[in-house]
Amino acid sequence: MTQATLDILGIGNAIVDVLSRADDSFLAERGLNKGGMALIDAEQAEALYKAMGPGVESSGGSVANSCAVAAGLGARVGFLGKVANDGLGEVFGHDIRAAGVHFPTAPLLGGAPTARCLILVSPDAQRTMNTFLGACVTFGEDDVDPAEVARAQVIYLEGYLYDPPAAQAAFRAAASAAHAAGRKVALSLSDAFCVGRHRAAFRAFVREETDILFANEAELLSLYETEDFAAAVAQVRTEVAIAALTRSEKGSMIVAGDATYEVAAVPTQVVDTTGAGDAYAAGFLAAHTKGLSLAEAGRWGSVCAAEVISHFGARPQADMKALVGG
Repeated sequence: MTQATLDILGIGNAIVDVLSRADDSFLAERGLNKGGMALIDAEQAEALYKAMGPGVESSGGSVANSCAVAAGLGARVGFLGKVANDGLGEVFGHDIRAAGVHFPTAPLLGGAPTARCLILVSPDAQRTMNTFLGACVTFGEDDVDPAEVARAQVIYLEGYLYDPPAAQAAFRAAASAAHAAGRKVALSLSDAFCVGRHRAAFRAFVREETDILFANEAELLSLYETEDFAAAVAQVRTEVAIAALTRSEKGSMIVAGDATYEVAAVPTQVVDTTGAGDAYAAGFLAAHTKGLSLAEAGRWGSVCAAEVISHFGARPQADMKALVGG
């Protein structure tokens, strides 16, 4: 097996985030499912954008956020995802490259515009996401370069990418190329509602292709259609080599074979939960690819998640290397 020149290659939706504060009545009036993620069309996106209060715009997308955090921790990181050849596409490309992430995917010429996610942050710090996928839906097998995949120790795939049909084939192609090159495949389940939409496909992918699984409690329970967390943990333990399971203020649990590691949450003032899981995965993978223990990888994840939820927005505002003591 050749030496990896990247630690992590993320594959996911390339999205520009627009974050704005909103109270519960704003969500209720529009029938928005608080704390969830809904896919919206161009018309809905335009109407919601007009109704939102002042917003903060930045490049985003779940795995793209993870890639930026991991790069800030010193990991060698690449990202594959589709933007359009438009203004928001340029913003996304500039932001992610400025974060130190290798981003080789060619933009879409003509067709749908760059994706955007309208994120409403309620007073209790919950985020309700409304996503117009735009150019993301065109990401397919042709955008998965096996040579790029073979460069990385771990390929990190985003569950949200299962919504566009062309991307599902790309998912499989990336996993196949990774395993052919002797690399590991990591998967984030992304969202309990996303799991519900694609449960059978996710179950198969977790069992057949995934080496490292990231999930929060709700996502894991949805995956196995149970309300018993212990039963879900027992099941995932038999299906993947490593599962990193986040439980908000309860911290996280890492299971690997017969081993279990409990990791405490890092106390912080919660301002905005956007990107908490993304940051946790980034910290975990940056530490894991560095050869640190699973318990230490979990600690890195917790430190990163705490930093991101302590302010508005999904990207870090502190020196992440200093925070983890790396």
